This record gives sequence, structure tokens and C-alpha cells, in this order.
Amino acid sequence: MRADKLLTEAELASLAKKHRIRAGKNRAEAARELRVARPAIVYAEDHPEKSFTKLRRRLIETYSTQRVTGPLFLIKDKP
Repeated sequence: MRADKLLTEAELASLAKKHRIRAGKNRAEAARELRVARPAIVYAEDHPEKSFTKLRRRLIETYSTQRVTGPLFLIKDKP
């Protein structure tokens, strides 16, 4: 994956899940390692509409060699 690619919340959630699975960790193990409740991992991976961006970042950075920079908010003038 390109280092400068912008991702949506849904893409970030699926990337977090992909890296956790690739690391060979189930949700309970990941929750223990990251010191969060197991349902938080479920929400972070399966519900991109929920605000679990920090946990998604932690999952990606813990289980891969990638680093997440952001979030990026674009500001536009009102018409």
C-alpha cells in the first residue's frame, strides 16, 4: 500500500482487521494486548460508522509495520 494514500473510515476498519488476522491474533487476544474490551475490537473492525479511529490506528500500528497519520479534515468555504 502506498504510504501517502488517504483512507475512509471503512477502509481503515478493514485494514485493521486484515492486519490483526495476518498477525494470527483473534479478537480476544488483541483486546487483552491492547487493554480494551473485546466488543471494542468488534466495533472498531465491523462498524466503520462508529467512532473508533484511535483503536483502529492502534490495531494497524501494533500488528503491521505501517503508521497511521491523521486524521485529516478538509475545510471548504461555504457557498
